Amino acid sequence: MKNNTGKSFGAFMLLWSGGFISAIGSGLTSFGLGVYIFQQTGKASQMALVTLLAFLPSLLLGPVAGVLADRYDRRLLMVLGDSLSAVGLLFILVSLMQGEARLWQICVGVTISSVFASLLEPAYKATITDLLDPEQYSKASGMVQIAGSAKYLVSPVLAGFLLTISDIRLLLLLDICTFFVTVSTTLAVKKGLKGRKAEKGSSFSAELKTGWDALTGKKGILTLVVMGALITFCLGVIQTLASPMVLSFSDSVTLGTLMTVITLGMLVSSAVLGGISIQNGYAGLLSLSLFGAGIFMALFGLRENVVFMGAAGFLFFAMLPFANASLDYLLRTNIENRLQGRAWGMIGLISQLGYVAAYAVSGLLADYVFTPLLLDGGALSENVGKIIGTGPGRGIGFLMILAGLLLCVTSGLLFCMKSIRNLENGGLYDT
Repeated sequence: MKNNTGKSFGAFMLLWSGGFISAIGSGLTSFGLGVYIFQQTGKASQMALVTLLAFLPSLLLGPVAGVLADRYDRRLLMVLGDSLSAVGLLFILVSLMQGEARLWQICVGVTISSVFASLLEPAYKATITDLLDPEQYSKASGMVQIAGSAKYLVSPVLAGFLLTISDIRLLLLLDICTFFVTVSTTLAVKKGLKGRKAEKGSSFSAELKTGWDALTGKKGILTLVVMGALITFCLGVIQTLASPMVLSFSDSVTLGTLMTVITLGMLVSSAVLGGISIQNGYAGLLSLSLFGAGIFMALFGLRENVVFMGAAGFLFFAMLPFANASLDYLLRTNIENRLQGRAWGMIGLISQLGYVAAYAVSGLLADYVFTPLLLDGGALSENVGKIIGTGPGRGIGFLMILAGLLLCVTSGLLFCMKSIRNLENGGLYDT
């Protein structure tokens, strides 16, 4: 299969196109539910709760899904995951058709969808390794991030417009329709390539252990994954709080337009990555891009000015594809292909615990700690408030500044670790 590079990359592009369409649909639902919940409750913590429930099942089930991706046909798992995850969205849509959807109904729906979506990520990442040669990894990473950026680039402005002529039900319906496209492209790839046969002879727990062993076999891998949890915590803060911060002084149309503009940064740098092949310097590129992301994240929270926030957000998103491509390369080239499904499941579980922490605490911190501190007359209104301003969204802005500075510190720690730099040269096995 890998000898026919052209055919393999063509199969990857077909698979990628389905992911691109799916990302747009997911973005419509994510944006629409965020606006709907904030309008109903006015609480960032309620938005964060739904985000957490949409994310946590996929995270916890990631290692199990990884083992399945190594045991069975990876593309079949992707089809099943896509098809069944639509059930949760249908539940929310039916609830809305009967009137106002309650918070618990939305929580149940997104949880169901997340449970089945957990089958997708490890299988998708491992399939990319199946299809491509190592020199194509950075290009593929750029393309994957272009697809992922559609969730933030195309979806917000489209959703903002659609919400002016309809409501959240239309967004959910469109998202459900995208599943048909994704399943079709995955089936086309599955038909054109030889599928994997189920692996037998070892227990499920033993295979989970081999996934863990793949992370601990080389010095820098586990360190990189654990540091990734700090990175995802910082990213989870801006992901959770950007919408309520903007909605505190503006409307959904402005929010949608702003989200689209700032995500152009990810599109531009992803397109650059998709057109070049990076040969070395991944560890340094990782540290530099994360430091830049931290600076621009802090600037994003500094002012309630749409133009200033748009510029800072654009540059923040422009940093992320370089960091993601570097992480992807350093991990992918140091883990055996036969172990990649279960390894990526384990990597996802550990590295994305930061998202869980951010989703769990950032909304509560914003609503009950930082927002009161920076309201007029609040404890920080006469010092920090003199710099960043006071008002309903300024506490969120201050929290975002702190998260950005933490990201800068994390980048510095990564730069100082020899074990991370050694991964570029094949790593050093523990003895």
